Amino acid sequence: MGKDKWVTMRDVADLAKVGTITVSRVLRTPEKVSDEKRLRVQKAIEELGYVPDNTAGALSSSRSRVFGAIVSTISDSVFASTLDGLSGTLRAAGYELLLTSTGYDPHVEEDALRALLARRPDGIVLTSTSHSDGTSKLIRSLRIPVVEIWQLPSAPVDIAVGFSNFQAGHDMARHLIGSGRKNIAFLGGGGLLDERGRRRREGYLAALRAAGMTPVTWPGKDRNMPSDIEMGTAFFDACLKANPHTDAVMCVSDTVAVGVLCEARRRNLAVPGDLAVSGFGGFELAKASGFDLTTIEVPGNAIGVASAKALLDPEAARSAKVIDLGYKLAVRGTT
Repeated sequence: MGKDKWVTMRDVADLAKVGTITVSRVLRTPEKVSDEKRLRVQKAIEELGYVPDNTAGALSSSRSRVFGAIVSTISDSVFASTLDGLSGTLRAAGYELLLTSTGYDPHVEEDALRALLARRPDGIVLTSTSHSDGTSKLIRSLRIPVVEIWQLPSAPVDIAVGFSNFQAGHDMARHLIGSGRKNIAFLGGGGLLDERGRRRREGYLAALRAAGMTPVTWPGKDRNMPSDIEMGTAFFDACLKANPHTDAVMCVSDTVAVGVLCEARRRNLAVPGDLAVSGFGGFELAKASGFDLTTIEVPGNAIGVASAKALLDPEAARSAKVIDLGYKLAVRGTT
């Protein structure tokens, strides 16, 4: 089949004993090809595993029918429902989604953005609103829609879809204060690279200071640590050593909160009697059928759908600039 890396239209034409124009017509306007030739071409395509090369068409039409998404992590379910809503809505409109992750590293984000732009996507979705200088410069030069999600930056680069992480953190802290807790700690959100977690932490700090209470946070400022179950147990252990009188723990994520609940059980601490615990995200494990965890429920799927609509009709989205989908404070058995 020659030296090409990919099966080509010429390979299909040779096997079907037709010209490349006929193969092209079968792919684009099959009704214009006789049944006999169309069946031969379709059989050759199936036998060879041919996939049409859309790059030439994209160059001529200035549209690739592909969007790119760069997310902070795919190691847990934090963005799963958002990606489902995003990809499903785009696919229904005839587009596909190229996905990559950064591990919260702005330099990886810049490399990933350059790689995606080389594919000439019709738009980009970013879960980070804090970018390297190189990424910011690239974004400013783009003539395609750029949607930042899961946060509401004060100055979005193009379009923002999400909610206020600061206000969510503030509301949860106010809930714990209102329940009578006196020693409320915040676990996670200390890293400069996790802007969303840091904003929730800042909301907590503002609420406690307004109430005249002393904040306790772990880990310390600027430390970048993963927000998982194992870290939740480690955070809680360090928190109790710093303040044995801790009677409430507000966690940066539901997974961290689960780690706290596991460690509390090992220490024979009653929840919510001895200790109130809250999370963030509204994951499946937080529901009443799981850990019955008080949490902030985020409309992940709706964020994905709204982001896809913004990519497909950017001019309409730009009239709003910032699309705030809010969140829900779900009070359950752990508080």
